[in-house]
Amino acid sequence: MTALKPRAAGTAAELLDAELGGGVLGSRYRALSVGIVSVVLLIAFEATAVGTAMPVAARELRGVELYAFGFSAVFTTSLFGMVVAGQWADRRGPLGPLTAGISAFAAGLLLCGTAGTMWLFIGGRAVQGLGGGLVIVALYVVVGRAYPQRLQPGVLAAFAASWVIPSVIGPLVAGTVTEQLGWRWVFLGIPTLVLVPLVLALPAIRRTASGPVEAAGDDRAAVRAARFDGRRIRLALAISLGTGLMQYAAQDLRRLSLLPAAVGAALLVPAVRGLLPRGTYRAARGLPSVVLLRGIAAGAFISAESFVPLMLVTQRGLSPTLAGLSLAVGGATWALGSFVQSRPRVEPYRERLAVAGMVLVTAAIAAAPTVLIPSVPVVVVAVAWAWGCFGMGLVISSTSVLLLKLSPPEESGTNSAALQISDGLSNVLLLATGGAAFAALGGGAVGAHTVTASVAAQGSHAPAFAAVYVPMAVVALVGVWVATRLGAPKSG
Repeated sequence: MTALKPRAAGTAAELLDAELGGGVLGSRYRALSVGIVSVVLLIAFEATAVGTAMPVAARELRGVELYAFGFSAVFTTSLFGMVVAGQWADRRGPLGPLTAGISAFAAGLLLCGTAGTMWLFIGGRAVQGLGGGLVIVALYVVVGRAYPQRLQPGVLAAFAASWVIPSVIGPLVAGTVTEQLGWRWVFLGIPTLVLVPLVLALPAIRRTASGPVEAAGDDRAAVRAARFDGRRIRLALAISLGTGLMQYAAQDLRRLSLLPAAVGAALLVPAVRGLLPRGTYRAARGLPSVVLLRGIAAGAFISAESFVPLMLVTQRGLSPTLAGLSLAVGGATWALGSFVQSRPRVEPYRERLAVAGMVLVTAAIAAAPTVLIPSVPVVVVAVAWAWGCFGMGLVISSTSVLLLKLSPPEESGTNSAALQISDGLSNVLLLATGGAAFAALGGGAVGAHTVTASVAAQGSHAPAFAAVYVPMAVVALVGVWVATRLGAPKSG
């Protein structure tokens, strides 16, 4: 049986240009780098801006009770999009899923901006999520195919840096547009930014990373490899439906919710086992541990971060603006951590960087709830979260680099999809678990007060917040151990 082999890397002149120092913004890669970073910038701006307009949109569309589904719809369909993109990119190249993803992302925004009912708005968010899932996996395949290994950490660092400016100006711009022009223009305005990625990225991708991975010989294995894996597509549908049911059950804490939760789990467990690398949940060395660490780090950190503003507002009396600013520096330190891991001199120590990053993440999550003690300064959260974000920059980018390093060219799309599934699925499951524990210990009463009410009037809900942070710190601590198992298993 003959093995699959990657497309030719390029002419001798192109290889010489890369070896002589053609960087990410060198003449050979400039258009491609600017184009794909623009795609990430677009996604980042949407993610930070839309959240500001969502409450106004839900109220105007008389669908406040469906508010959470405006977010969960994006995640649910993105899981399906990730699997389809992995299959599509491995068999036909990343150009198709990237083009389709950007188009669907823009179409979803337009549908949201013109929606007359909340359910139509949620439908637009679902289309948007499908596009986002296609795009993110296709981008990883582009990085793996178009750039030499020495440049890949730098490209991924640029992806992280692309979130810094949107995280600062996104909510401000969206708030101003919402107040002056209306919430619809937040959604209708973003699609105009699609033109830049299309003009810059797609021609460069067509030249450097288009087409399928070529097969050596004409045997049955090569023919099968060119076809879509119907089983994985069915598993993708199962994971999306199962996740949606689990989210619904977590938002409706009644006995009747046990039924959709059970059905969701029955769909979710076998689907996840089939879509993630074998050995993921026992932290087998190499690729399985890389995928597992990505989920642990993202799920624990993001779940903990989601409760920081609420904790500062209700337990320490900060205004929503000040509570948000306490996390603002995190975008910069996250980018800094990603930049540090991209330096060539640290490449031999990548696994140690991941361990150090998870130690910082664990310490940040453990330190955050100390502000529930009145004598602890609030600035502790800002400092802890800055270091935690630095650790996340080290971990998230390093897992992406290691995934591309450990993936054969013909499996880079499938494995990239597995990495993103681990990330997104862990986010929603740990957030749902933390939210349920928070509500069970009386945290739901926090929402019964206005954000301007005094802390004394609202009372202390320290146990409810502790029920979120302590388990997430334990999960992150497990991630420290998983980070020691990222190296490929030794043969023989």
